[in-house]
Amino acid sequence: MRRRKMHLVAFLLSGPTSHHHGMWRHPETDNRFLEPDYYEHIARVLELGKFDALFFADVLSLPDFYRGNFDTVLGRGGQMGLLDPLPLIAIVSRVTQRLGLGVTVSTSFEQPFQLARTLATLDTLSKGRIAWNVVTTSGDAAARNFGIKDHLDRNTRYDRADEVLEACDALWNSWEDGALVLDKASGRFADPSKVHYVNYDGAWMSTRGPLTVPRSPQGRPVIMQAGSSPRGRDFAARWAEVIFTLQHAKPDMQAFSADMAERMGKAGRAANECAILTSVDPIIGETRSIAREKQDYINGLVDPELGIALISAHIGVDLSHYPQDQKLADMDIKQGSRGSFDVILQGTRAGGLTLGEAAKRFAVSELCPQIVGTPADVADQLQDLFESDACDGFVLTPTVFPGTFEQFARAVVPELQARGIFRQDYECATLRENLCAQR
Repeated sequence: MRRRKMHLVAFLLSGPTSHHHGMWRHPETDNRFLEPDYYEHIARVLELGKFDALFFADVLSLPDFYRGNFDTVLGRGGQMGLLDPLPLIAIVSRVTQRLGLGVTVSTSFEQPFQLARTLATLDTLSKGRIAWNVVTTSGDAAARNFGIKDHLDRNTRYDRADEVLEACDALWNSWEDGALVLDKASGRFADPSKVHYVNYDGAWMSTRGPLTVPRSPQGRPVIMQAGSSPRGRDFAARWAEVIFTLQHAKPDMQAFSADMAERMGKAGRAANECAILTSVDPIIGETRSIAREKQDYINGLVDPELGIALISAHIGVDLSHYPQDQKLADMDIKQGSRGSFDVILQGTRAGGLTLGEAAKRFAVSELCPQIVGTPADVADQLQDLFESDACDGFVLTPTVFPGTFEQFARAVVPELQARGIFRQDYECATLRENLCAQR
């Protein structure tokens, strides 16, 4: 019987930090995030390490929930997206052959035709390696950047997102395989009978079609999703092929995976149709003591106030109005992104952490597990989670860039390969095929 294999995806963001808010301050971090070869290099590293994919997260505003301005986040180097990830995907597609390429685009501010056209173009140019990380964007600051004064509530945003996906799917299917003929002798360029109008008309979205881009190698991009609220999980159960989740310990991961399996069953899908990848921050040392020293050093670079500012940005609530010694579990948060707050609360409830304590913990890894030790130790911990029904693999976030990924690809991947739980090489041409080959 074929053995199930672990999925590995790299988390990237075009700015000073990923999840660890001290990353840009580390002496070994290369802060050339405005230069194309910065991204080309890491894509090559990840492909040599046989990662399933990289994906670019995105932030559509300079977060200014905290104290009503962006001084803390911008001034202290918080989580920001300083470049549009769509051109970055095009850049890294040119220096890779098999690595999957994920891009975050919000359904709240774009029309289906443009989304479908752009993503189909990228999937065509990359020969079938594109994933779309679908987000609905909770922040009012981002909404105002797109001229929207009254942003939709969470459930309505997902209702709108369902229509965006339905419309995009119809557009991607408006071209059948073989529609392009390209027969020079007869002068027949295409078969119009294989190209169709869409005429999608929903409550929020409408589009006539057909798409102007011929059917791409995958038909449609792989759909990624990271919703954590009940409505977000239902959306993922309907659409997602890869789920990116932030959980804090094995029991949380197992509970999330079980919940998603149940929701997917209700949506008429088998649980193995979607890979659940939990976020971890690996810190690798030649010895355990060196790894722990590295962890203490990088964690000492975080700024607790920046942590509060970024929690404010994640949940859409200005936490400067709350005392730092108030327990997070006692805070009544009704506005903003309740799903994001619940994720943060889940990771702090057991310790009874105050806002100030939670902010420092959040600034370290956004409450994701730090997997610390020698390459063998890190492989042991990942294997345990993978084989305990906690997840199907991992989204790796760096603490040092690009060193975290270089060291993981060089030292941990061979450990996983030797245990038979990670691919020796890519088996297929497209991202979807490579994902399916791991099941």
